[in-house]
Amino acid sequence: MSIYPLLAIILTTATALLAQSDRLSAAAEPGNASESFQAPPRAFTMADRLHWIGVSTVGPKNLAAGIFVAGFQTWRNEPETYGPHWDGYAKRYGSRLAVGGTSNAIEAGFGSLWGEDPRYRRAASQPTKVRIGHVVKMAFVTHNRAGDLQPAYARYIAVPGGILVSNTWRPDSPSSPGNVSLQVGLGFMSRIISNAFSEFAPNILQRQKHSGNSASREHP
Repeated sequence: MSIYPLLAIILTTATALLAQSDRLSAAAEPGNASESFQAPPRAFTMADRLHWIGVSTVGPKNLAAGIFVAGFQTWRNEPETYGPHWDGYAKRYGSRLAVGGTSNAIEAGFGSLWGEDPRYRRAASQPTKVRIGHVVKMAFVTHNRAGDLQPAYARYIAVPGGILVSNTWRPDSPSSPGNVSLQVGLGFMSRIISNAFSEFAPNILQRQKHSGNSASREHP
């Protein structure tokens, strides 16, 4: 598959998800805590963008996503030069961090031109089904300066752009249309996994903390 049809599919998906989001927002009742999303964060400054690049590249949610993406690539043995073994897995994991850092820098740079805010906002009080849909949706859409949702245009530039830029200094990674398209798909898969980590990890940690406090009260 060429990269251009793939990007067209991604944009179509984003448009459909935005339409679905509008329907959910219209159906939500004001004042109902179970229908509330995370409050908008403060204005996204240039310092925030630099911090976001670092956290999005080497932060825990991205490192966790890398485990799955590098594992998938190792299972498919792509690129073949790395080999289907632990050494190849390590190389793919490190390569993904480099590509991700480049893509994040491009996204933050282009996004600053028209005010995109790539920070993830949780839907913590929503039903689980809605939260899962939110996780997927936010891989393809983002917020503008006014806090409204829109397709993540800077991300559509950054994901393939980061791959193509990194391939210029990584001769072991082929730049054929099929390979780049696969890497673009994995880039958005990685974003979905990262979003899921941001969405659900706080709940898991809170439950573990609650269980630990309950056990300490029962066994002083």
